[in-house]
Amino acid sequence: MQYQKIERDYFIYIEKNEMVMDTITKFCISENIKNARISGIGAVKNTEIGAYDILKKEYIKKKYTDTLELISFEGNVTLKDEIPFVHSHVALSNHDMETLGGHLFETTISAVGEFFLTKFDGNGYRSLNKDVGLPCICLENEF
Repeated sequence: MQYQKIERDYFIYIEKNEMVMDTITKFCISENIKNARISGIGAVKNTEIGAYDILKKEYIKKKYTDTLELISFEGNVTLKDEIPFVHSHVALSNHDMETLGGHLFETTISAVGEFFLTKFDGNGYRSLNKDVGLPCICLENEF
């Protein structure tokens, strides 16, 4: 992985055969990033995505081994059990230009991975929401 920091922003290049979620998580730990916004594009392989079944309170997961275009990666970083946690959703496209997407569990860069991370001062964290069945974001203010 390569990166360049400009004030609160990071331009991140995740290289071929590096795992995306693992790399970003390790980077956030190294740079002491607790809250951030992430976006990115690239080409990936060995991807596992899912959709959350609200009634069963579990993810429906699917794996794709082929190379796919990462046409959109949107996510955030918050603390979960005091460790930076990356939560992201992706839109992917195959070589027939068909798209699919969902919650990203993990993927590996097959060619390039170009990401932007904007760090912000905040104290957002995740805690289990029993009604939803997931660790949801907790913030200091309510409306």
